Amino acid sequence: MPQTKFVLECKECGSQNYTTSKNRQNVQGRITLRKHCPRCNKHTEHVETRLRR
Repeated sequence: MPQTKFVLECKECGSQNYTTSKNRQNVQGRITLRKHCPRCNKHTEHVETRLRR
């Protein structure tokens, strides 16, 4: 089961907006994506964080 779930968090306001998964065998390091943040109401950098349970 190499797929791992994680949360994308906005760098500017800190809100956790998106959940996604990645294959840890193929992708090392943290993922950063430019996504729309509904709280900031603009496109910002979102970084990978742990999935809170």
